[in-house]
Amino acid sequence: MAEPDAAPAVTPPAAPPAAPAVTPMAAAPVAKRPRGRTALLIAAAAVLGIAGGTAVGYDVQAGRAPTPLPALAQPDLAYPAKALPPGKAPDPLPASQDHRVRTDGDLRKLIADRPAGWSDDDSSVPGIGDGWLRPDVYARSFEEEGSMYEYFLESDIRRIASAAWKRGQYRTAEINLVQFGSSTFPGAQEFAEGQLRYMPGSEIGAGNSGDAIKGSGNGRYFLYEVDRKPGYLPSYHARATVYRGDIVADIHLYDTVPISKKDIRTLAERQLERL
Repeated sequence: MAEPDAAPAVTPPAAPPAAPAVTPMAAAPVAKRPRGRTALLIAAAAVLGIAGGTAVGYDVQAGRAPTPLPALAQPDLAYPAKALPPGKAPDPLPASQDHRVRTDGDLRKLIADRPAGWSDDDSSVPGIGDGWLRPDVYARSFEEEGSMYEYFLESDIRRIASAAWKRGQYRTAEINLVQFGSSTFPGAQEFAEGQLRYMPGSEIGAGNSGDAIKGSGNGRYFLYEVDRKPGYLPSYHARATVYRGDIVADIHLYDTVPISKKDIRTLAERQLERL
């Protein structure tokens, strides 16, 4: 029996040719933005905007009428015509340079008229010039002159009008009108009341309590104890102090013989009438 013929070998179909490999497309390169360029552009635009706005503002302002400046907080400041040499204390301004003399009046004219029988004695008070007394010179008449001068400056002292008279050989009189600046601080009242606390008869002083100046409401006059020193004539002293508004009247009488109350009272009342 013949063997059946062997099945012919089946040749597997050839594999289809492989598709060519597809290379992925590379992303398109992106140009790198220079660092800070946008910020520079924005800043430049802002500067141009400010400059343009400023220019427009100046142009608008230039076309407007001038606007007067507001008044100074201290409109009464005044200065001497010439600069002072170093170390020299300022003298009171003459009436021609003191603006407030024109508005408040000449303080010297408020000093009482010189009594009959008296004569001017400017030499008795060094520092009086043309009826004005410098605050530093006035401070020298007090025991603590340095502290007193500092007090005057802190209390806004403005000016001092002064007169000195004499009668006979030894009797002299001094009248000082001390004016303080007008402010919230009551300089005249503070100074006058402070002096009264140191008068004879106060808690600090000793002696008598003095007497009230009629019609003043705040003034008093005093007689001091006689001052005797070996080799010198006795020194008698009377004083009156009173204030009205921003002005203090400080009045002194000196002699080598006793001073009566009537003498100092009359002088104080005459001065009060002018205030």
